[in-house]
Amino acid sequence: MKKPPLTEHMPTVRLHLWLDTDDGLFFGTGRALLLERIEKHGSLKKAAEELGMSYRAAWGKIKQSEKILGFELITRNSRRGGYELTDFGRLVRDRFILWFNEVEKTALAKAAEIFPWDVKGYRGNTPNEVDEVDEVDGGKEEERKKEYPPGAKGLRPLESHKGQGDDD
Repeated sequence: MKKPPLTEHMPTVRLHLWLDTDDGLFFGTGRALLLERIEKHGSLKKAAEELGMSYRAAWGKIKQSEKILGFELITRNSRRGGYELTDFGRLVRDRFILWFNEVEKTALAKAAEIFPWDVKGYRGNTPNEVDEVDEVDGGKEEERKKEYPPGAKGLRPLESHKGQGDDD
């Protein structure tokens, strides 16, 4: 139900979500975005540039998360050079995005219930539209649920990346 506007501006609900441990950041929105860009470009360097960070900073963030998680998130692409996501990297990214979307949906619904004004989400969605943005990776989430059963097949324990710190 549309509420009467209290101002001419509709406030945006913004969420900053991450998971951390005593050893540091476990995984967060920035890591998810970095993995998305690595998958898009096949390059850590291009992903870092697009996100406005140095290659070294991007490499450090990936390595920190891998150390805490105990699994590789990215691996060298032997055919093209550059990097690609491991199955585990895709799984962590997709599940984080799914969790973020669920938390956002709940936050928008509660804000609409509690506040006397309308609110919108960061992507412009309103509480009634949140189901439309619930898809992860272009609607492939259901496919991924089948692809990654509990215990996530094909996971490789953390190994040193060949060419650590090399430009790609």
